Amino acid sequence: MSEKMTGKQALLEMLKAEGVTHIFGNPGTSEAPIIDMLGDHPELRYFLTLQESVAMGMGEAYARATETASFVSLHVDSGLANGIALMLDALNTGTPMVVTSANYDARKMNETKTDLAELVRPVTKWAVEINLPDQIPSVIRRAFNEANSHPKGPVYVGFTANALEAEAEMNIVPSKKVYDSYRPDSQGINEAAAALLAAKNPMLMVGDRVSEDHANDVAVELAELVGLPVHQSRGAEVAFPTTHPQFFGNHTLRVKANRELLEEVDLVLAVGMDALDELFYWGDVILGPNTKLVHIDPIPGRVGRSEPTDIGILANCKVGLEELVSAVKSKLTPELEKQFAGRRADVESEVKTKRQNFDDAAAAKWDNKPMTPARMMSELARAIPENAIVVDDSISNRAVMRHYFQGQVRGDLRAFRGQSIGGGIGTTMGTQVANPDRPVFGIIGDGSAMMTIQGLWTAANDNIPCVFVICNNGMYRVLKVNFDVYQRDILQQKESAGANLPYSDFPTPFDVSGIASSMGLQAERITDPNEIAGAVQRAVASGKPTVLDIVIDGSL
Repeated sequence: MSEKMTGKQALLEMLKAEGVTHIFGNPGTSEAPIIDMLGDHPELRYFLTLQESVAMGMGEAYARATETASFVSLHVDSGLANGIALMLDALNTGTPMVVTSANYDARKMNETKTDLAELVRPVTKWAVEINLPDQIPSVIRRAFNEANSHPKGPVYVGFTANALEAEAEMNIVPSKKVYDSYRPDSQGINEAAAALLAAKNPMLMVGDRVSEDHANDVAVELAELVGLPVHQSRGAEVAFPTTHPQFFGNHTLRVKANRELLEEVDLVLAVGMDALDELFYWGDVILGPNTKLVHIDPIPGRVGRSEPTDIGILANCKVGLEELVSAVKSKLTPELEKQFAGRRADVESEVKTKRQNFDDAAAAKWDNKPMTPARMMSELARAIPENAIVVDDSISNRAVMRHYFQGQVRGDLRAFRGQSIGGGIGTTMGTQVANPDRPVFGIIGDGSAMMTIQGLWTAANDNIPCVFVICNNGMYRVLKVNFDVYQRDILQQKESAGANLPYSDFPTPFDVSGIASSMGLQAERITDPNEIAGAVQRAVASGKPTVLDIVIDGSL
């Protein structure tokens, strides 16, 4: 039944109908009608941020944690522009979000009224601006439907002042879940099973969409059944138990050994990921002529996009893997079972050796000063509570971090997802808001932290009791790491000057603990690794947002 109300009231009623309980935002004058109404709706909790990237980071993490679209409110064109970088990340990685901002009155067309939808159209799945109040319910309904449907992503809705203030007859009807567990083509599954059974040296590579389709368990079943070594591409979510004896860790083409590995295998089964997508250009075709690529993914257009694909299957990851497991089982023989058992034993031995080699190399520098990233991560991993969620924005120390921090199921370990840096503080807070009953630790590079350091104020203001662990190496180390790859592997220089890359050091050190204290957080600056465990215990016991500013060695 319709009811007469203002556009701003209809907006809030639609948000409640959609199940929204948290709003992440940074308001301006044009958003005053919405903010004014929020005072009458305490059931809608507004998290005030001081910079739009913090609001976007919180919303992005909250959406992934709750597995439904979050709601972010930014300000006209200037604030909206500040959020574009993380909107692009959300679009590329498929995070469902509804982002809004308000505009001036539609009758001010002769003045400086920006076309807000046009501004963000390249970084959103759908973008629209509303001029009439009675457009609001249907547009908000479609916005949530678009954001939550494959391919998931950010949607933008702009409101002119007259749309918010005017009255109209409204029908408050929310969107409904779109079920997308579509089944794969049987011929493709049979071809994939045959290729997998015939391969002598195959590997399984999983991506975030395996986790999003809740396919982790069936990925484990397939890996164990065929004896597959397992790698994860850009592991922002736990798509395979990291403690599994067949799990090798994250795979990136920036590591020479990983590129060489692809030369040794005769089949890559890529599931729930953009296959072999990378920052640097390593050639139009990555895999050799004797290596087949089997790609299963739920998003149309991703299969076969970046790498020639021998067998491409469009399907929900869980359903696709289940049918592949069934097809493989139907073709197994005693000889194959024996062969796969032997391969599985070899893979487990390789994983064990790889981890031991890492530990041996770390032990040689264990007592160095400043402490090594390995020492920091080891001490930290032993100190955090067992039920903690760890947010990984460690940037160039990610490989070390992932050696010591483990995740069994989706949500145990969560990375800031995307190519931008600066999202870690917001991601940590958004994860904590979505998981109030679990301690949350964000491990964040100092360069990334400084891009959105204002976010610490939000943690204090709203008492979001997460722990921010700053990897303080006094530099943009990620630039040096990537420049080292560029010089050694792209330019083929024998010796790299990456360690001396100009404008990547911070000669005036960041006292992040001092900044945090000035914003109302508990903070400690740590230079001795033996102090980490006690600091973690104090932070957790306090129930307050805390910064642990840990000074580490940044050498390559």
